[in-house]
Amino acid sequence: MTVYSKKITIHTKERIQFVKVTDLIRQSVKESGVQDGIVLINSMHITSSIFINDDEKGLIRDFEIWLERLAPKDFPYNHNKTGEDNGYSHLWRTIMGREAVVSVQNFELELGKWEEIFYGEFDGQREKKILIKVLGE
Repeated sequence: MTVYSKKITIHTKERIQFVKVTDLIRQSVKESGVQDGIVLINSMHITSSIFINDDEKGLIRDFEIWLERLAPKDFPYNHNKTGEDNGYSHLWRTIMGREAVVSVQNFELELGKWEEIFYGEFDGQREKKILIKVLGE
């Protein structure tokens, strides 16, 4: 079995930003040489997320609006009493998820017709890492 690991650095321009990373993951799968297996994509920070959904601008905007309603940025979070101002971003990460796992077949990601892989940044404008781990034959 092959185990291939790669870490990529991402630095968003905005504090809250959704970045499609599907092509970066595809490239990593090809680099791995794995024909049949799985790929784990993991956001390695507590205020960012990896998730799979449709790449449609309205939907992406809806995610941010929905998250803001569930955990508003201006709520008096206990976490913020420590001097932080990002209590909401930890909750958003929990809601949107830490990682995604995708099947690999014939050196390609097995995604549905409209599925894309996204990195969701909720407290950005600094360097963070994404782990890509491909396992298989």
